[in-house]
Amino acid sequence: MCYHHRIMIFPSTQDMHVIVVGDLMLDRYWFGSIQRVSQEAPVPVINVAREKDSPGGAANVALNIASLGVKCTLIGIVGSDENATKLKIALRKAGVISDLVVCEDYPTTVKLRALSHNQQVLRADFEARHHDEERLSRRVLEKVTQNLSTANVLIIQDYDKGAISSPGDIISVAKDAGVPVVVDPKQNPFSRYSGADIIKPNAYEFEMATGGNLSDKDFLETAKEICFRNKFEFLAVTQGAKGSVIVSKNGEYQYFEALPVDVFDVTGAGDTTVAILAIGIAAGWEVPEAMEAATIAGSLVVSKIGTAVVDELELANAFFGKIGKRRSLFNKDSLKKVVELSRKEGKKIVFTNGCFDIIHAGHVRYLEEARALGDLLIVALNDDESVARLKGPERPINVLEHRAEVLFGLEAVDCVVGFSEDGPEDLLHLVRPDILVKGGDYKPEDVVGAEIVMEAGGQVRILALIEGLSTSQIAKKLSSESFEGK
Repeated sequence: MCYHHRIMIFPSTQDMHVIVVGDLMLDRYWFGSIQRVSQEAPVPVINVAREKDSPGGAANVALNIASLGVKCTLIGIVGSDENATKLKIALRKAGVISDLVVCEDYPTTVKLRALSHNQQVLRADFEARHHDEERLSRRVLEKVTQNLSTANVLIIQDYDKGAISSPGDIISVAKDAGVPVVVDPKQNPFSRYSGADIIKPNAYEFEMATGGNLSDKDFLETAKEICFRNKFEFLAVTQGAKGSVIVSKNGEYQYFEALPVDVFDVTGAGDTTVAILAIGIAAGWEVPEAMEAATIAGSLVVSKIGTAVVDELELANAFFGKIGKRRSLFNKDSLKKVVELSRKEGKKIVFTNGCFDIIHAGHVRYLEEARALGDLLIVALNDDESVARLKGPERPINVLEHRAEVLFGLEAVDCVVGFSEDGPEDLLHLVRPDILVKGGDYKPEDVVGAEIVMEAGGQVRILALIEGLSTSQIAKKLSSESFEGK
């Protein structure tokens, strides 16, 4: 069975809280050019022109979450050294709340990558395992427990560096607190993470855990069995350029295609994917919806050099520009974000409103003409109660959700938002459209909300309607005796 899915953008994120617990590291980059081979040994010499330090590992997951305006608490282990200070400063600047275990006799992990012409030519790791990981793991667990009361979701980002030596304990306290758990695993077997809601290995990690390259049929059966055996609700496998696949414990599955992008660096792609997946869960999305958004985000980040993040502007661009338009009603938060995106891109926004109870040829032509005036057409729909107030108790004939679905089926319409007031003034204050469109014999200054638009520098345009076509006339015909019994 395949899931039906729909494209969405993130709702308001101000009330979300995601906890990330895992192995922290500092990603260090040397950028330069290679023009000769060393005389000391047959190795290239890179002339380093620029250096950059970035939070890596679980810290990069936290960075991705914070970049979308979501409250993020990061828990892990660092040393008491200069690299830890650099890491904490970068996290603080990004808005991440760091609740870290500081260990005096433990070096903060550093991964050094040297790049020339956008290609890695060297990687050097500076790391060590602590002799008492069990004690440090208990301190990590204490911090997780202290932060769970306000959390919407918890991510375990396990790079097998020692911070997650007892993942079962973390999963247990999270489940007791009613907080869903998403795991990005680096260790076998997957039974270490038993009880997690979602486990997200990449294709290589899944292959190592299952012992080989499986056919599609065997892959799905094996994934289902893993979920059942380990009490996972879902297993999501990222597959690089092929996209991703998600399988439930019931055997339901869905494949998601990756965006066609130029791949410059896969570093941190998994971090971005798990971050967006968790935010989707925190937002209350179904898991397949969240995984689709995560797959798109992972595609975007591999087109960047080094560990990187994606912001909401990039995600919205991908959703609306490359994938397709949303098929459900916008609320004010999501509409505001689309408007902000359009403004940044210099798009001209067109706004119209009405009941649109029975869509007819006049509506179609009107909306096509309205869309031709700009780059984004927003249609504001009176909700059912306001239609009844305006048109009478027998209206609307079609409920708000059904009217919206019909409008979304029209190529001209980009966004549909409902409103409960008799007029759209509140939405016009929010959107401040470049053009307000109305059909009929109005004078521009007589259109409801015209002053709001014109004071903001916008225009009001009146479009002609097709004579003889109206919803009221169609409704009257449908209720006449000649239609009874047909």
